[in-house]
Amino acid sequence: MIDPISAFALRGRRILVVEDEYMMADDVQHDLEQAGVEVVGPVPSVADALKLIAAEGALDGAILDVNLRGEKAYPVADALRERAVPFVLATGYETWSLPEAYKDVPRCDKPVDLRQLARTLFG
Repeated sequence: MIDPISAFALRGRRILVVEDEYMMADDVQHDLEQAGVEVVGPVPSVADALKLIAAEGALDGAILDVNLRGEKAYPVADALRERAVPFVLATGYETWSLPEAYKDVPRCDKPVDLRQLARTLFG
């Protein structure tokens, strides 16, 4: 269960979810919706995520699985950076294993903890 302060920080936000594991995506979507988030997606691939980013209006944040069926989500991260959308990398990878360009991006271990997500993205 999410604490009231984190729920308040998340309520009303539009958050993109990029996750290729169906059960994980479904759980994250459910938890976010319970916290009052409008979930954009979830989508399982870089191509789908890029299409959504191009088609959607404002996004308040995003959760990106780094490894999407063997494809890295870095093009999605780049598109979000271009639009100044804060995001986290949801991954089991250690920071040292990420490319240099993404070592400054906040990481959340899976499963994503909504308290950590709220603090990381929205202070």
